[in-house]
Amino acid sequence: MIEFLSGSLTIAYLIAGVYFLRFWKRFHDPLFLAFAIAFWLLTLNQFLVSAWGAADERSGYAYLLRVFGFVIILFAIARKNASSPNKHN
Repeated sequence: MIEFLSGSLTIAYLIAGVYFLRFWKRFHDPLFLAFAIAFWLLTLNQFLVSAWGAADERSGYAYLLRVFGFVIILFAIARKNASSPNKHN
């Protein structure tokens, strides 16, 4: 059952990445590209952890991909907020 859920999550991350890439191609907003790359890193993370198994000492390193994915999202959001004009004035 765990393998099925892990595979489902891997495919969901992959589809989300393709979905954001489609938005990036349409609107050319770097935020969408950052989300696509982040979701593909999450896909690779999930695949590697599932392939190696929890008992393998290399599985800890795979979680660095998850951290990089979230850092990419955070930087993209910060960049988007910094580049948008202040509408409160």
